[in-house]
Amino acid sequence: MKKLLVMLLKIGISVAIIAYLVYDAVSTENEAGQNIFEQLIHQPKHWGLLAAAWVFCASAVTLTLVRWWCLVRALRLPLPFTEALRIGFLGYLFNLAPMGIVGGDLLKGWMLAREYRQRRIEAFASVVVDRMIGLYMLFVVATAAIFVTGFWRLKQPELQFICNTTYLLTASGAVVLALLLTPGFTDGRGTRALGRLPRVGHAIESLIGAVRMYRRQPYVLASSAIMSVAVHSLFATGVYLIARGLPGDDLSLSTHFVVMPLSASTGALPLPMGPFELVLEFLYTHVREPNVVIATGQGLVVALGYRLISVMIATVGICYYLGSRQEVAQVIHEAEEEQQAAQ
Repeated sequence: MKKLLVMLLKIGISVAIIAYLVYDAVSTENEAGQNIFEQLIHQPKHWGLLAAAWVFCASAVTLTLVRWWCLVRALRLPLPFTEALRIGFLGYLFNLAPMGIVGGDLLKGWMLAREYRQRRIEAFASVVVDRMIGLYMLFVVATAAIFVTGFWRLKQPELQFICNTTYLLTASGAVVLALLLTPGFTDGRGTRALGRLPRVGHAIESLIGAVRMYRRQPYVLASSAIMSVAVHSLFATGVYLIARGLPGDDLSLSTHFVVMPLSASTGALPLPMGPFELVLEFLYTHVREPNVVIATGQGLVVALGYRLISVMIATVGICYYLGSRQEVAQVIHEAEEEQQAAQ
């Protein structure tokens, strides 16, 4: 019952956010008396650019799986690359669709742990570090883009707040990573005390334990960070191509290197949809560029185009799922049982 309520709550919040954005877009018309969706239907689309966007986004997803595979291999787990693709695309599918309380990252960890039952800690460590590197590098890319593009010069108070928050998160993340990579910090009494904190203690302890495993492999961490920059660059370019392929004005490519990482960072929230669309729409309608007029709802349309491409990429995961439904069901059952036992 609790699992069902959690899933319904997640879906309900997502639906409410999307409904609000759609209502706002439908209520606003351009000079021709069309809202953004009527414009999308009646005006021509550039299918070549949309196809190129799929290639960029699919390449980004594949590179994230390569990054995770490298982190797995660094722990001396002999996972074949083809198996990493299978598990990785299943995880991507479960991250995209609300299939219960077991998310894609947890599914990846459990499936890898099932392959190497004597190395469960290492299996989950690879997933934790992979997510941590990917999320932190989102803010690093956004911070770099804010300075390079001059985004910080925009005078709107909301955008100034976003810039300052991005700086703070990037700097805070750097301090946390430096502490986690310091032997005296991760092996001290303070770390053990953090592990005993209620509710969050186990997660903190798992994070520190995962980082401890990679502390002596700086080249692996550095290469993973570089791959993350490439991943976020591919996604930013893909979303830019989506915007160019759809009717209406669009922001520049350089600006997408700011708005896409900031929007994608909402993926840390346990919701299937909504926050990404909300942030992208907000940034689209608040960023001002010369000779560019962004209509209300344009960011939402671009976000939905990105979601559609994500679903197309996830069909690979669906194919894998159809071929291993029994295994996935067993993994989900084991994960849910352990989660319930830990509560």
